[in-house]
Amino acid sequence: MTGDDPLSAPADAVPPRRGGPHTLGDCWRAFWRRPSPPFLLAGLAIAVALRFALGHWSWRDALVATGVVVVTPFVEWAIHVYLLHSRPVRLGARRFDLPTTSEHRAHHLDPAKLDGVLIPVYGVLIFLAMIAATTWVLSFPIHAVIGGDRLSGAASGLLISCAILFAYEWAHFLIHTPYRPHRRYYRALWRNHRLHHYKNEHYWFGVTSTLGDRVIGTAPDQSTVQRSPTARSLQPGD
Repeated sequence: MTGDDPLSAPADAVPPRRGGPHTLGDCWRAFWRRPSPPFLLAGLAIAVALRFALGHWSWRDALVATGVVVVTPFVEWAIHVYLLHSRPVRLGARRFDLPTTSEHRAHHLDPAKLDGVLIPVYGVLIFLAMIAATTWVLSFPIHAVIGGDRLSGAASGLLISCAILFAYEWAHFLIHTPYRPHRRYYRALWRNHRLHHYKNEHYWFGVTSTLGDRVIGTAPDQSTVQRSPTARSLQPGD
């Protein structure tokens, strides 16, 4: 995974501002040149404005935020496994991929292509709508347990969830840039995701956290895992 790295964008895809090694600032500017980050930011800004408009701050906001953070690694794992790596849908004699699956397969085929790393704009809008709907539905049973103002609690969940979606997109983008990790936490994410692309697509599904993989059992010692011939192609039906 050195030299001409098929898993990271070429150096000229993220021009260094002052020459030399790529910095976080270089990658941050490249991130904002993509179409979807402004929509992610808009969703986050709306969630922030809504939460502050509703008021009724209490200890319940911290509890909701903690709950969202705790379940996120497992939600991320499930989305990666059951949505991005889903099997083709069979209708009669024909098989069809979900759009998310075909787009993710294209990402595996060419992981160094930065334009294929981020969720497309239509996907961001769908995810934001799903997050809003999910927080609304869950607010009823959560309110029944912890009380407080239900709408404010839902807005807190929406805010944290939108922030996590933004963090997911930034982390995934950064992993595929020429930037190399310096700190321990990011180094673990970087290595985990590269093993998923480079060695075996059936393991190492986490992007913002390795917790889901470690708890569920999809973060084995990489020396015990055989290299998959379909790690790049994600053959339909595998």
